[in-house]
Amino acid sequence: MKRALAFTGRNIKELMRDPLSYIFCLGFPMIMLVIMSVINESIPPESGMTLFQIGKLCGGILIFGQTFIMLFTALTVSQDRSGSFLVRMYATPMVSADFVAGYTLPLLIIALAQGLMTVAASFVISLISGGEFSIPGALLATAASIPSALMFTGFGILFGTLFNEKAAPGLCSIIISLGSFLGSVFFDAEGTGGVMLTICKIFPFFYCTKCARAAIALDLSAENFLIPLAIVSAWAVVLTGLAALAFGSRMKADLS
Repeated sequence: MKRALAFTGRNIKELMRDPLSYIFCLGFPMIMLVIMSVINESIPPESGMTLFQIGKLCGGILIFGQTFIMLFTALTVSQDRSGSFLVRMYATPMVSADFVAGYTLPLLIIALAQGLMTVAASFVISLISGGEFSIPGALLATAASIPSALMFTGFGILFGTLFNEKAAPGLCSIIISLGSFLGSVFFDAEGTGGVMLTICKIFPFFYCTKCARAAIALDLSAENFLIPLAIVSAWAVVLTGLAALAFGSRMKADLS
């Protein structure tokens, strides 16, 4: 554990030095929150469109922002692999689980900071627009989004381990697109129904958004909160395990 914490400290310093971590992980989700809120103001009430109302929008942006944490994770891991840093680190007693934990913990901290910033910005927007917004629900959504943050970080470590710094971001861009579309962030999958809803339910992104929005609404029912949370948590455990196995295999290959 001490080795993982030491490696975590190094990664936190690297994140603090990199302005891209502030732009993509913290700044861009805030910009999208403001843009979607402005769009919501131009939607006539008689349309019945509630997806961009601040109560639902906050949950969607919470998950959308985490997809960029995945991108940043993949870039960090792939760049460390392309240089000599990890080769030198392989000479230490650290095992693959230590490396994965060292990459994961700083990004979870960023995910929590990102979530709290989204909640704060959403609260301000609710005061300006007069929309309904539950602060306890939003804080619960931030806590409930930890498994999804772990899942996206697992994706990032896995892509950064298997692919180089040129290919990994491209794959992450695909997941970002899938996460925002199939995750029902910017369109109402349940309102659409049919084949589209069935496709969305195949992937975990839909359950990430559903869980976050249910938490904000303080709807803790099994269908809307508990089951989606369990599904996302299972995906997080599986992806973290796969990332550790892939990193360990790559570590052995680099040492041989």
